[in-house]
Amino acid sequence: MSPIVISPKDKSEFEFVSNLLKKHGIESKVLKDEDSEDIGLSILMKEVDRSDIASEEEVMNKLKD
Repeated sequence: MSPIVISPKDKSEFEFVSNLLKKHGIESKVLKDEDSEDIGLSILMKEVDRSDIASEEEVMNKLKD
């Protein structure tokens, strides 16, 4: 089955959802901020347009900025 990502708005909602999942025997894992950033970055990397190739000059100009 596919995972579901839930972002509670506050501590109370976090505890409610955690307890609900535990009560129903549903496995859950709390992600660190770094983990969720990595997931977001990987999603963006999958969506990037790989057909456009940048010249070495364009890359060097961006690195100088």
